[in-house]
Amino acid sequence: MELDTILRTVDHTLLAPAARLSEIRALCEDAVRYRTASVCIPASYVKDAKAFVGDAVAVCTVIGFPNGYDTTASKVFQAADAIGNGADEIDMVVNLGWVKDGLFDRVLEEIRAVKDACGARILKVIVETCLLTAEEKIRLCEVVTASGADFIKTSTGFSTGGATFEDVALFAEHVGPNVRIKAAGGISTLADAERFLELGASRLGTSRIVRLVKEAERA
Repeated sequence: MELDTILRTVDHTLLAPAARLSEIRALCEDAVRYRTASVCIPASYVKDAKAFVGDAVAVCTVIGFPNGYDTTASKVFQAADAIGNGADEIDMVVNLGWVKDGLFDRVLEEIRAVKDACGARILKVIVETCLLTAEEKIRLCEVVTASGADFIKTSTGFSTGGATFEDVALFAEHVGPNVRIKAAGGISTLADAERFLELGASRLGTSRIVRLVKEAERA
């Protein structure tokens, strides 16, 4: 697979709690240079990131992150606020307590409410696969498909595990044709990135792929 093809799928990500504006600027510069799909950054930096990249790269941010237990009203506000500041894409975390209680109607209602706030902008739904049973993963594939969201996303990168090949393959088998797949968390090699894409992912949430490319250029 061509390197440029992989880079076009990357949400170039910096979500560290102590991320500084200088680091966000550097991330944006790299995203523009390597033509990644987006930069994925904390909501407080959306306006800055949009000023840095303009229309060259999509600006993505996260809401209800990383635990997902904010109220629906809070998530809707966060999404609308981020969009008002210039966000092109929103990655939301589902309420995992509701998932564990089998309250999938509430999960569906919440995703639909956030999608309404997003309008035509892309909404990705983070389900945190490392905390789910196979049955819960399949049920969430059905919920995300019914919700009108654009992507199902494996992981926040802040829990006990990240994306796995098995989970992406499971998603590809169970989501509807209207839902794309984002693998995120722990993608550390180009070979891994290529494998995730072959299995059905069309976005990769990672900070490492661009770093690997830069290191190869310096070698």
